[in-house]
Amino acid sequence: MARITLNRPLARNALSIILSDELIHALEVVRDSRTIKVLVIQGAGGTFCAGDDITEMHRWGDANDVMRRVTGYQHMADTLEELDKVTIAKVNGFAVGGGLEITMACDFVVAAYGAKWGMPEVDVGITPGWGGTTRMARLIGRRLTKEINLLGALHPATRAAELTLWNRVVPDDRLDTAVDELVEVLLNKNQQAVRQLKFIINSGVEADLKTAQAFEKLSAGLTGAVNGGWQVDDADQAAGILGFRDKNTLWQERRGLARNFWTDGPVTA
Repeated sequence: MARITLNRPLARNALSIILSDELIHALEVVRDSRTIKVLVIQGAGGTFCAGDDITEMHRWGDANDVMRRVTGYQHMADTLEELDKVTIAKVNGFAVGGGLEITMACDFVVAAYGAKWGMPEVDVGITPGWGGTTRMARLIGRRLTKEINLLGALHPATRAAELTLWNRVVPDDRLDTAVDELVEVLLNKNQQAVRQLKFIINSGVEADLKTAQAFEKLSAGLTGAVNGGWQVDDADQAAGILGFRDKNTLWQERRGLARNFWTDGPVTA
């Protein structure tokens, strides 16, 4: 298991330019790890994350620079969402703006009763850039997403659970224990099955039903393979790859038959 701690407590862990860059690099380290199975993201100093550091926005540059910056943020959220590890946001204090967007890219969100959340960008005259409208609408629908973004209110943690935006709300003094218990359950699973489940759920929810079912079907085949049934009778057990490497008789025969087949077009002489 790994933990990433947002550590700017005096600024309520607001995402400065430096902290954002450090976060994406940390996520890339987790992404490339073959040993990490669960990632917990948390904030230092009794709060999760107060979103982008508004005081630094004048340093972002012109409109094109701002779009480039948002592209980086979207890459960060996409990297987090697509990790082949289970991700848990451990939320206390404030999770607003970019902080809330981080939680929406995680697989699980466990929050303390005292946590507050919302998208107050509207009152600064800006709009969310990496999930506050897009992921939120996919999680709770467009009508509630408009309510939360257009009004900009700060909501109690219990409402996030009621809306299924977050998974679970626990007493403040139980937050550490609740997250540790969830991690224990997750680490006890068949990790290949967990990876496949996360992939097909994330991929399927963005697809039409037929495509989503195709992901499920392929996942079932992969499950059969990793559970021992990988030797399909009319597959060649990597003979084609070995043939290419060695340029053996099988390779020569296959390429000899295929190389110039029907290359003269659809009308024969």
